[in-house]
Amino acid sequence: MATDALIYDDVYHWAGWGGRTRLGSGRCRLRIYDLRRGDQKGLPHLKPIIAVVSDLPKERINDMSVRSCTSHVATCVTADFKIDPQRMLWIEYSPGVSYGAAGDRRVEESVVAVDFNWHDGKAIEPKWRELAPPLRDVVLGLIRQTES
Repeated sequence: MATDALIYDDVYHWAGWGGRTRLGSGRCRLRIYDLRRGDQKGLPHLKPIIAVVSDLPKERINDMSVRSCTSHVATCVTADFKIDPQRMLWIEYSPGVSYGAAGDRRVEESVVAVDFNWHDGKAIEPKWRELAPPLRDVVLGLIRQTES
């Protein structure tokens, strides 16, 4: 299903508001899925577009994380891809990471939905929430099929 539903998977760059200093600019991995394209056996979805954003290692000292300007990034993505924000589920995804001298410490993966209020095409007032099953399982299934 994921390969049918996947409509975008690349590094996404967003412009900030800082002019020459590029304050607020950054980049992330962006995956956009359209569940209407997958094999859903005719099931309708209230929010068929799932946008999954993940931070990438910083290239410049002033690169911003997705979380720090999630409203701006969501606004840019909906405009650039002509997505109706009322039909989109915005997900911040961080893969699990092992660390420590022996790799014995672990930060578990995180799948967080972000809900926005939308005003004149702009995302405002983000509210983060852990994504619960079964939707979490659907999103992780999509992500796992497109991991590289």
